[in-house]
Amino acid sequence: MAVQASRVQDIDDLDVTKSVRSRDVTQAVNRLTALVADDMERVNATIIENMQSDVALIPQLAGYLIASGGKRLRPLLTLACARLCGLTVGDEAVRLAASVEFIHTATLLHDDVVDDSSLRRGSASANAVWGNKASVLVGDFLYSGAFQLMVSTQNLATLKTLADASAVIASGEVAQLATANDLNTNHQDYLDVIEAKTAALFAAACQVGGEAARTSASQVEAVRDYGHNLGMAFQLIDDALDYSADQEKLGKTVGDDFAEGKVTLPVLLAFEAGDADEQAFWRRTIEDLDQTSGDLDHAKTLIAKHHALAGTVEAAEQYGRRASDALARLAPSYGDAQDIREALQDVIAFCIVRGH
Repeated sequence: MAVQASRVQDIDDLDVTKSVRSRDVTQAVNRLTALVADDMERVNATIIENMQSDVALIPQLAGYLIASGGKRLRPLLTLACARLCGLTVGDEAVRLAASVEFIHTATLLHDDVVDDSSLRRGSASANAVWGNKASVLVGDFLYSGAFQLMVSTQNLATLKTLADASAVIASGEVAQLATANDLNTNHQDYLDVIEAKTAALFAAACQVGGEAARTSASQVEAVRDYGHNLGMAFQLIDDALDYSADQEKLGKTVGDDFAEGKVTLPVLLAFEAGDADEQAFWRRTIEDLDQTSGDLDHAKTLIAKHHALAGTVEAAEQYGRRASDALARLAPSYGDAQDIREALQDVIAFCIVRGH
């Protein structure tokens, strides 16, 4: 998929948000949470129960991150997709949702170590508090707990889905190391990385919801496609926020990607559109990691000059349209399924709006 810088300047220009402009999409996740509130309470109880250990540091460190204010979007997607596909209630979906959250939390612990991040959700990261060794090992514990929960469902299809996703996530993190500091990275290589490291778990979270509901293969495929495209949009906006967000609101250090020399779409678009002097700046700061005071501000200036954030948002919008199309392939007419589908549509818009 070739991505070009665009001149989308306002959220009202975006198709996905036009369809939900009458609703406050910033509350989309809260509305989705309310629709599956009872099951989500059980997920939270399952998470707490399964992160216990005789080794005191494990529940202490894991609990610190799990309780630090995340929206629990991925397990919410599991529960919502299960309900959308006809499952009214079930221990299986609850355990799978908890498993998804454990996988996600484990990746956060490992990512913060790899990236040497000091902030996570507005607080000191676990590795900043307890050190890298403890963070890696507790992340391993959570991965193990995720697989214990998967096995307890005795559903081979969901076990395979989440096991495959875990392998893809790990390969995506390694692939990101290969593209770091390399401005010869092409757009497809970049998209492959974010597909593996982010979209794979979004897709799997939705897919296991459909599989827990024992729905048709076409319906499972539709919820998986929704999750995949939502995850792609989510990560594209995350990459844009590193150059545009307010650090306090974002909850992590703004400019981390730049400091680490990560080659993300805003950088690629600005680099490709830049003149010789601008490209030399990017090679010095991203490839050579020779950065001085004021370089981040100059990077933001170049990104704004070439509309690279707008181009990134437009790429996210393309994936948002695909996620919306996937939802349209589901036509529930029972219970609160229509309300859930509307909330999931709003979640697409929320993921994109947060980039503005």
